Amino acid sequence: MTDFGNLLFKKAPRFGANFFMFNAIVGSKINQTQTFDESGNRIPVTRINAGPCHIISVKTADRDGYAALVIGFGIKRTKLVNKAQQGNFKKAGLAENKAPRFLKEIEVGSGDENGEIKPGSSFSVSDVFKEGDRIEVSGISKGKGFAGVVKRHGFAGGPRTHGQSDRERAPGSIGQTTTPGRVYKGKRMAGRMGQDRVTVKNLKVVAIDAEKNILTIKGLVAGGRNSLLLIRKY
Repeated sequence: MTDFGNLLFKKAPRFGANFFMFNAIVGSKINQTQTFDESGNRIPVTRINAGPCHIISVKTADRDGYAALVIGFGIKRTKLVNKAQQGNFKKAGLAENKAPRFLKEIEVGSGDENGEIKPGSSFSVSDVFKEGDRIEVSGISKGKGFAGVVKRHGFAGGPRTHGQSDRERAPGSIGQTTTPGRVYKGKRMAGRMGQDRVTVKNLKVVAIDAEKNILTIKGLVAGGRNSLLLIRKY
């Protein structure tokens, strides 16, 4: 597993969750697999490469109206970002030829009271979660392309007899008479399926590999392999 902390920043001082209350981290989906508990029951799990994440900038209630951290995850070449963003990365102690692939803003509760949370600091999955925690995971679901109402919404379709030849997977009537004379907003129809933001709640942390930054959770989450995920305390 790639050590983003050593590659991305010249110096990345770490601190623990006791010092500053983190409630979220960014990661990427590794795969879905299974494990077994002590009784031999099969448990479907998802493995996530969660962190380490690095603080790019700190937002405060006095200056910005709310307390939040802008964190970076992953690696890409610096020349792929604009000059303004490169300036922010330089202030955060970023290596000259590296930039975070993803940026995410997470709100925090207490704020930086002691002045020790500064751009360039890093935190890992073990600073945020522990085994047994309940979490929620947000990601972008797999895109399915254009789909009909049977696949997209689970419609039953029309009758398969009495002269029907092309109505089996049709939506049927989508409107009324002269009144209202229009199709209501939100009417379930054919269209692009998938690639939506999906949040799965009340998932349980099964295991944490602090050395490799791997978070194993019970259950399945949205998205394909290597897709970006936001993991928050539930």
